[in-house]
Amino acid sequence: MSGIHNLEAYVTPRLPPLQTLRAFEAVVRLGSVSRAAEELGRTHGAVSKQLRALREDMGVSLFDRAGTGLQANAAGRQLAAAVAEALGALGARYGEIVRGVRSPEVRVACSASFAMGWLVPHMPAFVQAHPDVRIRLSMTSARAMREDDEADLVVLWDRSGYPPAAQGRAIRLADSCFGLVAAPAYPVERIGDRLKAQCRILHDHTAAAWDRWAAVTAIQVEAAASASFPHTHLCLGAAVAGLGVAIAERRLAAAEIKAGRLIAVTAFAALPEGFAAIPHASRPMSPEAGLFLQWLAEALEAD
Repeated sequence: MSGIHNLEAYVTPRLPPLQTLRAFEAVVRLGSVSRAAEELGRTHGAVSKQLRALREDMGVSLFDRAGTGLQANAAGRQLAAAVAEALGALGARYGEIVRGVRSPEVRVACSASFAMGWLVPHMPAFVQAHPDVRIRLSMTSARAMREDDEADLVVLWDRSGYPPAAQGRAIRLADSCFGLVAAPAYPVERIGDRLKAQCRILHDHTAAAWDRWAAVTAIQVEAAASASFPHTHLCLGAAVAGLGVAIAERRLAAAEIKAGRLIAVTAFAALPEGFAAIPHASRPMSPEAGLFLQWLAEALEAD
């Protein structure tokens, strides 16, 4: 009997297929079979089939009808919470193992505009100095960066939207210098400490740059209209097209100014916070992340 008991201890518990559990968790979390199918890259029919298979396997209903949609019942919510916790733990452990067997990796989250406009063109210098360190870029919008909980480092200039604890971890890297830019032929009138333009170009998620720049320079901008875009490179593109006056960090506007597609309407002024990096909340900073931070600070200052 003891031998049988010991064998039973090593029998893996029977579980539904992992893809079925993933589909179920996604439907509960997103509240829609269609949205779950889109996230998972599957068809609506395939996800519905997996839900039916799970219901038949458990022998209980996991959803109640809610209008034309589905709503998880008590059993469904319990299972979804357990699956989400297990998938999260599995994903985290998988990532740790992968990082351990691969070359040292540093995941860096930053805006797409900063990555394309400055970081990537400067990366060869870091790769040459540290060929064994892999940098994995997560390029996204300023808003989505605030929700990225996987990055070892989040590089940014505006940390006002982050929780106080995250702001307290921020490591200052260099000055961020902002100024107004426009197409060479775009009409801008200056009257004392005021500028008048037809249109002001705003960034959806970092519109505070205008107010902070005005506070530093004491220059007010009057505009009859405004246009808003989700990325800095789109704001710069709109300015190049002659849509209006944009505010931009000097490093990100440098290529367009050098090419003559934009001109600096004002001088560039350093804003108080500057560029910074926020390390991960719970993981200690790796030596490789420290090397990247040191290089990034030196490169930003040297540029």
